[in-house]
Amino acid sequence: MPKRVDHEERRMQIAEALVRVAGRRGLHGVGLRDVAAEAGVSLRLVQYYFETKEKLLLYGLQHLAAGFGTRVTARMQALGDGDDSGPRTAIEALLLESLPTDEESRVFHLVYTSYAVLSVTDEALAAQPFVDNPNAAEDALAGLLRQAQDEHLADPAMDPRIEAVSLLTMSAGLGTSILVGQRSPQSATAVLQHHLDRLFTVPGRADSN
Repeated sequence: MPKRVDHEERRMQIAEALVRVAGRRGLHGVGLRDVAAEAGVSLRLVQYYFETKEKLLLYGLQHLAAGFGTRVTARMQALGDGDDSGPRTAIEALLLESLPTDEESRVFHLVYTSYAVLSVTDEALAAQPFVDNPNAAEDALAGLLRQAQDEHLADPAMDPRIEAVSLLTMSAGLGTSILVGQRSPQSATAVLQHHLDRLFTVPGRADSN
């Protein structure tokens, strides 16, 4: 009896190969043949599952985003008490995990940034729903900041949406500065913590942080 193929498992195998190659060469230097060789499968099989490089890249990004979510959850559990740890812990977990401080987060930042840059000049990539995950992260951060305000943990005068955009933009810039060796992960983390301390200081409350 022929072995039954798990198609989703096969797609993930190919996506993980894409991420490994992109982590070594950068996304611009990755071709379908490179991914097939890394995954140990034929080029025809890669084309069967993804048809085009653009579809493979999008799936690879979704795979990266799923892994990022898993690591954020693990970091939250390490920092606090899981879902009950509070909005600041959740925000710290999301922002700090996005900094390239180990191999997984380095590849995540490198591939995501590379995709964004390539999509500016590649119409096929630009047509893919790339901004869905960044928009989801922005919504999540804004929601956590509103929760902190409702629980009297953060400055009631701040605009949660603007601050969410600011934090994500800052995190992305700090991540790039780590990749190019401009600053250390420790100094980048200190910058993020400084801004979180500002947001989580409630005027008139000496014990708030």
